[in-house]
Amino acid sequence: MGDSDSEDSDGEGGLGNVSRVIIRPPGQSGKAKRGHLCFDAAFETGNLGKAELVGEFEYDLFLRPDTCNPRFRFWFNFTVDNVKQDQRVLFNIVNISKSRNLFNSGLTPLVKSSSRPKWQRLPKRQVFFYRSAMHQGHYVLSFGFNFDKEEDVYMFALAMPYSYSRLQSYLNVIDARQGNDKRFTRCVLVKSLQNRNVDLLTIDQVTHNQRSTNRLERSFIRVIVILCRTHSSEAPASHVCQGFIEFLVGNHPIAQVLRENFVFKIVPMVNPDGVFLGNNRCNLMGQDMNRNWHVASEYTQPELHAIRNVLKELDNSDTYQIDFVIDLHANNSMHGCFIYGNTYEDVYRYERHLVFPRLFANNAKDYIAEHTMFNADERKMGSVRRYCCERLSDTVNAYTLEVSMAGHYLRDGKTIALYNEDGYHRVGRNLARTLLQYYRFINVLAVPLVSELRQQGKRRGRPRTHHSRSRSRTRYEVKPRPKTTRCHAPIAYTNLSICYDSTGGGGGGGVGGVSSDEGGFSPTRPMPIAPSSSCFSGYRNYRRAVTASCGHHDQYSLGVSEPGAGSRHKRRAAAAAVAPSIEVPLTVPVPPKPYLSIIDLNQLTRGSLKLKASSFDADDRR
Repeated sequence: MGDSDSEDSDGEGGLGNVSRVIIRPPGQSGKAKRGHLCFDAAFETGNLGKAELVGEFEYDLFLRPDTCNPRFRFWFNFTVDNVKQDQRVLFNIVNISKSRNLFNSGLTPLVKSSSRPKWQRLPKRQVFFYRSAMHQGHYVLSFGFNFDKEEDVYMFALAMPYSYSRLQSYLNVIDARQGNDKRFTRCVLVKSLQNRNVDLLTIDQVTHNQRSTNRLERSFIRVIVILCRTHSSEAPASHVCQGFIEFLVGNHPIAQVLRENFVFKIVPMVNPDGVFLGNNRCNLMGQDMNRNWHVASEYTQPELHAIRNVLKELDNSDTYQIDFVIDLHANNSMHGCFIYGNTYEDVYRYERHLVFPRLFANNAKDYIAEHTMFNADERKMGSVRRYCCERLSDTVNAYTLEVSMAGHYLRDGKTIALYNEDGYHRVGRNLARTLLQYYRFINVLAVPLVSELRQQGKRRGRPRTHHSRSRSRTRYEVKPRPKTTRCHAPIAYTNLSICYDSTGGGGGGGVGGVSSDEGGFSPTRPMPIAPSSSCFSGYRNYRRAVTASCGHHDQYSLGVSEPGAGSRHKRRAAAAAVAPSIEVPLTVPVPPKPYLSIIDLNQLTRGSLKLKASSFDADDRR
């Protein structure tokens, strides 16, 4: 059992969170040793009411319910230190109030340590959610863990915490970063019951000409209202809101168009007291703020009362028109992101109400249309979307944007990709892009031309940010080569001939005294032709000469003919005596690659073709 009367412990703090409680084994007292775990939740967003040792390495943990409301127990955030090297433990959270959750579908507790400040999810094989008979049939969340460093302080949480102090630090940073270029203004809308700031960010760069128009001309300024963190345990909603703010105050062209045409009113934390105290759903008074919009009082819910006054003032203005009221939430029972809307008796208003969720589904890959719901449930009468659709003008579209605490399905529909901070920021950026597409869809903003889209789609090269001092910047510059003058090449027409060089060398060893090394037959150098040859029968005469030389010469006989040659060879020898002599090589010649010249079309007439055909027949008859 737990022992909290040591000198290192300050007790559990009554009904509050545990504060440096050291759990000792039964029968041990005195100063705590290594391995006697020390639990602490007395810090901002912390929640752990009690810890008990029920076994050698098993601990039962009890969550603290919301202040003034024992109904809600789901959020937890606590630290453990004074651990032993390679100490294995089993934690059982035994009083979770919500049985319908995602613990069996990928949602696991997060852990980080002082030496590893990045949040990491526990493996699914180490987390179990079940109904326990040893705990009176209640649902129990059990997870095992192995402490690997003695000097580290380990922190466990349901989701990545986003505290009130972190929000104030972030707003101070972006306020100081904008400098003279004021892209937003920050003011304190109201003080909470514990005197904490409820900030209101106004992003407004609309020109003066648009402000001077009146409402009768239907050219009034459109306003978009974003609310976040109505429920204190829904930390992922704050990450989505931060991604949305970071995108709007940035330098993206879409953000610039939105700032110059619309006014944004953003309340990043509606329930600062509940966030600071580590409540699950309620504020300091134990009231669910998303069920009291229609009965909000300035004494019990000053935050809701102040926001309602801002909405009424904008709705009754002759200069502004509220188009959207979007409430950001986190969901612990469904995957992905989705939207809750309202139902209306007016068919045309209901059709307009369906446009934005469909556009958002096209932009967000993690959007799940099956979870989108439009209803008029009486149990949700006090929610912000029901209040706005009943109390404000018909032009107002009120939605609840939900994002999962676990993850979203991939394209296969089975694999779950868990969210991290970048994933939540991406949802906020997709929300801004969907707003731009919506106003283009209803013709409030002009649709860009195709050339502009192509120009925006071109990726800019990565700027070079480092230059070595040892290298000259002009060392690798490539100077442009001077352009040469271009002119038309002359075309020469000549006969079609094929020239062979039987010797393979230069210097008159080829046919007609022209070698193949010099380019063979050239149109500018006519080749001498034997009287009995023809311009179109060069290859045939060559074959006959080669056949005669191969049949009667031997490479070792020095050109002496063999006896017994026929009369046919004698007639060819007599004809060769009249014609100029042509040297026949001793070796067997291999015909080289032929050279083709350009055809003279003037020679391809009907008469010349008949003449050449008759000469071919005469040669065959011989």
